[in-house]
Amino acid sequence: MTQTVQLPLWLFILIMLFATVTALSHFLLPSVRWFFRRRLEKAVKRLNTRLKRPIEPFKLARRYDMIQRLIYDPEVTREIVNYARTHDVPENVAFEKARVYAREIVPSFSAFAYFSFGIRVARLLAKSVYRIETARGNDAVFTAIPKDATVVFVMNHRSNMDYVLVTYLAARDTSLSYAVGEWARVWPLSWLIKSLGAYFIRRRSRGNLYRKVLARYVQMATAGGVNQAFYPEGGLSLTGKLQPPKLGLMSYLVEGFDPEGARDVVFVPVAINYDRVLEDRVLIAAAERGDRRFGARITVVVGFILRKFWQRMTLQETRFGTAAVAFGAPLSLRGAGQEAEIEGLSEDLMGRIAKAMPVPIVPVIAHILLKEAVAPDALGAEVAKVFDRVPHANRVVDAEDMTVEVDRATKGLADRGLIEKQAGQWTIADGQISVLTFYANSIAHFMHDDQSENAAPAQEISASAGL
Repeated sequence: MTQTVQLPLWLFILIMLFATVTALSHFLLPSVRWFFRRRLEKAVKRLNTRLKRPIEPFKLARRYDMIQRLIYDPEVTREIVNYARTHDVPENVAFEKARVYAREIVPSFSAFAYFSFGIRVARLLAKSVYRIETARGNDAVFTAIPKDATVVFVMNHRSNMDYVLVTYLAARDTSLSYAVGEWARVWPLSWLIKSLGAYFIRRRSRGNLYRKVLARYVQMATAGGVNQAFYPEGGLSLTGKLQPPKLGLMSYLVEGFDPEGARDVVFVPVAINYDRVLEDRVLIAAAERGDRRFGARITVVVGFILRKFWQRMTLQETRFGTAAVAFGAPLSLRGAGQEAEIEGLSEDLMGRIAKAMPVPIVPVIAHILLKEAVAPDALGAEVAKVFDRVPHANRVVDAEDMTVEVDRATKGLADRGLIEKQAGQWTIADGQISVLTFYANSIAHFMHDDQSENAAPAQEISASAGL
């Protein structure tokens, strides 16, 4: 027992390394985690005092615990058994597959990352790229929702900047959990997005087991009071028009709702429109090809962000016009009744988004120039005529600012090579009709000849989203 044992130096170092890791994991690290957990809980408690809708305990639960709760859920367990039987594999193999899905879906929300880092970046980026206009009625709409209800923002999808805008605008009141597609599963973007509370969804997955795991997570989060945001169109609009709604996430929310439960679900339609969509040419090219393969590289995106930050720091003009956000009339799932159908609810929400749609000046100019060329000194009057056809609550531009905004918008369009002067008139440049059409499509539903039939309901519903 007292004999000397000789070991190679590398083996001695390896043994000591394993011993150190074991000691840390069993004695020191749990105490450190507990210490930081306590500090986090105190910080969140202080943060909740200034939020209109505090962060719910469900969102602050440990990710490991949420994954365990999800994969041992009775409905998921039944689907695991069905998967094993259907695919002729052992149940433990099916169980591990469900665990992989759960790990992929469940976020690891960090209040510090969200409010200390994410919100600051969102604010800086949004203000660097756009002049942001919000509806005067947005605060009133949000404040009127019962405090014990789960809020679900239902948004049209014009640009990837939608995430940034709505996150920034909602930061004073609450934190949001987004449903994001597979485009965001690239490291380190995936880590950042999960820390901000987003959860990934596979748009093309048709497996029953995956859909059940996703559905139960969405239902658990909703029942736990997690405020969420999703795009019923399922992806970016390639044409500028509102797209027919897809029913996946909506069906999960409706099917998991308990009308007799203590917590209602309130959908808030969010209409977003831009003077310039950063990805416009990429989206138009995808529409012309008939696919959804977007050619933008991550290096291009990072380069764009860094260039905007530098321009902002050197006091250069960096903004591309107006980005406008308006809330439509909320829809209570309990108020809709047990007989409400998913298709009807989805169409209703898309209609409320359309009626609350903000109308900035570039889509109006695009609409005019697609019909005819216009002299510069006559363009302001033509723009005013178009705005007269739009409910007052949806107008982004005030009458007294019309001349300045028209000049600013035409300069921006001309600098991009979209319009040009020919024979003393503004006209569409060669090959740019598709781009102008893309912008005009965002307000096309206000431009119908039967506007007199639709103006009253449009004005009534969008009154809560006045700009």
